[in-house]
Amino acid sequence: MGNPVVVGVDGSPTSLAAVEAAAAEAARRGVRLRVVHADVPVKPRHTVPDPASRTVVDQAAAHALEVAPGVVVTQAVVRGDVVHVLEAESRDADLIVVGSRGMGGITGLLLGSTPISLAARSHCPVMTVREEHRMSGGAGPVVLGVDGSPDSDHAVDVAFAEAARRHTELVAVHAWHPDKAAPGTGPEAAERLLAQVTAGRADAHPDVVVRRDVVEGSEREVLLEASGAAQLLVVGARGRGALAGLLLGSVSQAVMTRAHCPVVTVRGEA
Repeated sequence: MGNPVVVGVDGSPTSLAAVEAAAAEAARRGVRLRVVHADVPVKPRHTVPDPASRTVVDQAAAHALEVAPGVVVTQAVVRGDVVHVLEAESRDADLIVVGSRGMGGITGLLLGSTPISLAARSHCPVMTVREEHRMSGGAGPVVLGVDGSPDSDHAVDVAFAEAARRHTELVAVHAWHPDKAAPGTGPEAAERLLAQVTAGRADAHPDVVVRRDVVEGSEREVLLEASGAAQLLVVGARGRGALAGLLLGSVSQAVMTRAHCPVVTVRGEA
C-alpha cells in the first residue's frame, strides 16, 4: 500500500466535504486515509489536548467510512499550527485534502488562509474542496491548466494520473490573450505547447483520451469557465506570470476560491 491520502479536519461543514473527497481519493488509489486535526494550544505551555479534538476526528473518520466502507482509516490529533502540521504530514502523503474555509474563516473571506499557505508549502499535491462541491456529482473530465511554467509541467503528470484513476477524459487548456501575447506567439504556438507537454505522458496513459483546447481570454476566467463542466481542475502552484517572491500564483488562488469543482494545486519543488 502506498502513501496515504491525508485530510485536515476541523468539524466545519466544509471540512466534511473535504472528508468525502479524501475518502473517495483514497479508495481510487487503494491507500489508507489519514484523518488529522491540528490542536492549536490556547496557551504555549498547555499540553493537554482539547477533548473536542478527539470528537472531531472520530466523527470525520466515521463519515469517511460511510463514503468509502472499504478504506482503512487512521486518525490523529497533532498539537501545533494547522499549516505546519499539514505541511509535515505532506512529506509522507500522496495527497493532502482540505476544505476551502474552516471554523476559523472570517466572515466575508472567500478562502481561508490555511489552503493558500499549505498549497504554497506542501511536499505533495493539495486538493481544495468547497462545500458546494458536494452537490457536483463528480461527473465530467479532468481539466488541466497549461502555461509552460515548471509547476504547470509537474501538474501535467498529476492530471494524467487523475484522469486514469477516474476513467475520464483529460482536457488540457491553454489561455491565450492577443493583447498580452509576446511577439512570435499566438494560437499556433499554444497548440504546439499543448502537444509537447501532453505527448510523452499520453504514451504512459494510453487509455486516457486527451483533448487540447486553446481558448482566447484571461487564464483565470478560462479555467473558471472550464471548471463548470469538470470533476477536477489541476493547476500549477505558480504560473509563468507569477511575480518573483510570491509563494502562490494569483491564478491558483483565484481558482481555489471560485472553481466549480475541487482543485488540485501542484508545486514543482515538491
